[in-house]
Amino acid sequence: MNGILSFILRMMIAVPASIGVWSIGYLYLNQTYLLASGISIAGGITAYTAAGAFSKHRFLSKHQLTRGEYKFIKQNIDEAKPKILRLQKTLLSIRDLPSLKQRVELVRIIRKIQSLTKKEPRRFYQAEPFYFSHLDSIVELTEKYMFLLSQPKKSAEITKSLVETKSTMDELKTYIEKDLYDVLSNDIEELNFEIDVAKNSIRSIKESQFITKAGDINERK
Repeated sequence: MNGILSFILRMMIAVPASIGVWSIGYLYLNQTYLLASGISIAGGITAYTAAGAFSKHRFLSKHQLTRGEYKFIKQNIDEAKPKILRLQKTLLSIRDLPSLKQRVELVRIIRKIQSLTKKEPRRFYQAEPFYFSHLDSIVELTEKYMFLLSQPKKSAEITKSLVETKSTMDELKTYIEKDLYDVLSNDIEELNFEIDVAKNSIRSIKESQFITKAGDINERK
């Protein structure tokens, strides 16, 4: 859920409700100014809370999630956020121009997975390998790679470790690309279905046009 938008919507409901309660109490029920103000504040808080509960209920219903499921998903997405920031900072600080494009692409893929699962939390279940395994591994490997790379003098053992770490990072990137594909798998299936429907429709139109043209030719004969 978009926190800022949700807050604005709640305030748009709470403020008029608070003003309305105060107006009724002070102007029509002859309550004192302080009593009417206190009740209006309580009414505004109640309206704000109720609007939030209703908004959250709609959000959970839309994505077919229970409160427990959403809490679990949100917790994992929130825990991943600082890891992704660390990874982005480390990847983009590596001074290796030939691999820059690949590193930028990896950041873009990871950001896309994060964005999709945050916007549509049910997709989290398709991205579990990313959140529970691949993200931690790529963060740890990248930071160790950066540490070894920053050493002023590299021994043969360090150089070997750098090569092996780089190779493993490239392999992990392949798995993370697959994670994104898995998150998008339902969309791809739906798109393929729509393509098949469109192709059948086009085929039917062409067949109909062919039959019509054939009929016109026979009439002319």
